[in-house]
Amino acid sequence: MIRLITPDDTGELVNLAESIGLFSPYELEELHQMLTDSLSKEGGTHPFSITDDDDGLVGLAYCEPERMTSGTWNLQLIVVHPTHQQQGRGGKLLHFVEETLTERGARVLLVETMGTSDFEYVRAFYRKNGYDEEARIREFYAEGADKIVFRKALSNQR
Repeated sequence: MIRLITPDDTGELVNLAESIGLFSPYELEELHQMLTDSLSKEGGTHPFSITDDDDGLVGLAYCEPERMTSGTWNLQLIVVHPTHQQQGRGGKLLHFVEETLTERGARVLLVETMGTSDFEYVRAFYRKNGYDEEARIREFYAEGADKIVFRKALSNQR
């Protein structure tokens, strides 16, 4: 069941993000703060998070509006617990985000990821779901670690 998160979900969702082993302790603290902050806001122009709840939280997507734009959003995080990957859950979460944003009048969804070889499966996931590589910033994260920005127009889904 895909649903919006509640304040009670925050700790379990940070543990979920930690389970995939890609986030530093600092990044996990930032995630906790992002989730806490987003839950304190209401309305269609504020960040939101959704989860895949399958007798425990197994997926998370966090999305926020891009500042100083009209209808552009950024998917900051999408994660599925390792024991539940390769089951289509990530695609379902992403589709739910896109539908929610389209209902809110969003035009564009951006996603940033790393350009290293160990993130190729992530880039393949976005391409498979209709995203195009829009930009590459060389050596953004660290030496040899480019930032790649994917883009999808949401207005075509209406």
